Amino acid sequence: MIGEFILTLLHAATNTHILHLQSHSYSEHMALGTFYEELPSLVDSLAEAIQGDQELIIKYTYDYYQPAETALEELQSLKQYVEENRHFSEKTNIQNEIDAIATLIDSTIYKLKFLR
Repeated sequence: MIGEFILTLLHAATNTHILHLQSHSYSEHMALGTFYEELPSLVDSLAEAIQGDQELIIKYTYDYYQPAETALEELQSLKQYVEENRHFSEKTNIQNEIDAIATLIDSTIYKLKFLR
């Protein structure tokens, strides 16, 4: 479960990078650029915190999913995924790391919806 969660977030960085390169909108291009640049370091911090807390090396499956049709769909889907799957640890520091990721997702959704 944890490996799938981390991998989904890392794939989201790749998918939003693809959508960034395909965008015809300057504001979407910029919002996605910020997202895919910031997300990997947040995910790295989360993975390291989990590994330190649980004293394990996370195991990963290597399934890749394609980007959604639109950037907004990609981010809304990711938001739902994070909300539904974030409760694998009750540790507040780990939840805080996930909160930072959720904040980045929410702010990017805002930019995609309202800053055209």
